[in-house]
Amino acid sequence: ARSGKLARLTEMMDELLDAGDRALIFSQFTEMGGYLQNYLQDRFGRPVLFLHGGVPARQRQVMVERFQDEADGPPVFVLSLKAGGTGLNLTRANHVFHFDRWWNPAVEDQATDRAFRIGQKQNVQVHKFVCVGTLEEQIDAMIEEKKALAASIVGSGENWLTELSTNDLRDLVQLRRQMMA
Repeated sequence: ARSGKLARLTEMMDELLDAGDRALIFSQFTEMGGYLQNYLQDRFGRPVLFLHGGVPARQRQVMVERFQDEADGPPVFVLSLKAGGTGLNLTRANHVFHFDRWWNPAVEDQATDRAFRIGQKQNVQVHKFVCVGTLEEQIDAMIEEKKALAASIVGSGENWLTELSTNDLRDLVQLRRQMMA
């Protein structure tokens, strides 16, 4: 594995595949999704599905049916966050991975909800990968602060939560001395 995230994902996939579990892996980047599909197929010698915006509707349905219905079907389903984050019922999964974070927590929550649907019979574990000392860590901290603030003041799910101010964006991308060390 070329990155800490990929190394950790590989370890976790080793464990969950050995246990007979199934996983959804979300990435906001189509290129990363394709890379993950190829890497995981090569590493584990098992088919990995990849749904992205370029997949025709009929093929999407076939992929969902394979993942949901086949006892020996593909145990891993990689999805682009935008194309696979809504409107799908993927209750066969009992692990959800967010390989990279998105600015809008509602988008991530919608994606996670693909596994949390009527018909889910298992506990679902959600894993969010964040590298320390990176922009991702700042995005994660900002998301968690906004969620906590929203929950304490007005409850979750308010529209203002998903819109970043200019100051929030500036704070997010500002280089900090302690991160340079």
